[in-house]
Amino acid sequence: MLTVDFDRLGVGPGTTVIDVGCGAGRHTFEAYRRGADVIGFDQNVSDLNDVDTMLQAMREQGDVPLSARGEAVKGDALDLPYEDGTFDCVIASEILEHVPEDDRAIAELVRVLKPGGALAITVPRWLPEKVCWLLSDEYHANEGGHIRIYHADALRDKVLAHGLTLTHTHHAHALHSPYWWLKCLVGTDKNDHPAVKAYHQLLVWDMMGRPWLTRTAESVLNPVIGKSVAMYFHKPLSPNGR
Repeated sequence: MLTVDFDRLGVGPGTTVIDVGCGAGRHTFEAYRRGADVIGFDQNVSDLNDVDTMLQAMREQGDVPLSARGEAVKGDALDLPYEDGTFDCVIASEILEHVPEDDRAIAELVRVLKPGGALAITVPRWLPEKVCWLLSDEYHANEGGHIRIYHADALRDKVLAHGLTLTHTHHAHALHSPYWWLKCLVGTDKNDHPAVKAYHQLLVWDMMGRPWLTRTAESVLNPVIGKSVAMYFHKPLSPNGR
């Protein structure tokens, strides 16, 4: 399940990509599949081990172009171990809402992005997230959980302050909003609740089969209750064209 629209990023063979806060690696894998030189970057060693295993499996199964390179790297999003302007594309999907010093994290994302490059940021959308917070303290009180709710325009302005331009925005995963509202109502750890299990089966059916019914429903509902908001930015070239 992708939140970022890769067709808007121009990711392909030879593109250098870093997926900051890659988690289980969904966006890392898509960049790799498209032939990019991609780094899945996170602080969770367990997740990174799984990402590394999957990258190797994709290579062995011939799912990626021979020129593609993939790597899982442990580190801190507030201190990325790369030179200025290293990457053609920087992805930060569903990470900033976890980071206490989000301004520092944004500055690092911009710093390692090449002039002329693309930055994709996604966070939980304000309305669906606010409902979750109102329904359940558990949802946001756990260690490492969400510590803020973004208004999209406020986050946009944080990035624009670094000299980037906004190129596009969209919403995603509307069908997931009711699922999380339901979990917040019955208890976020109650995965065996009949209603939660039934809705989860619906989501799995949607993700695996992508039937027209759920795809149409999500397309209609995304502008209203899309769980995530995705924003795409362009870093301008320097005056000398570099």
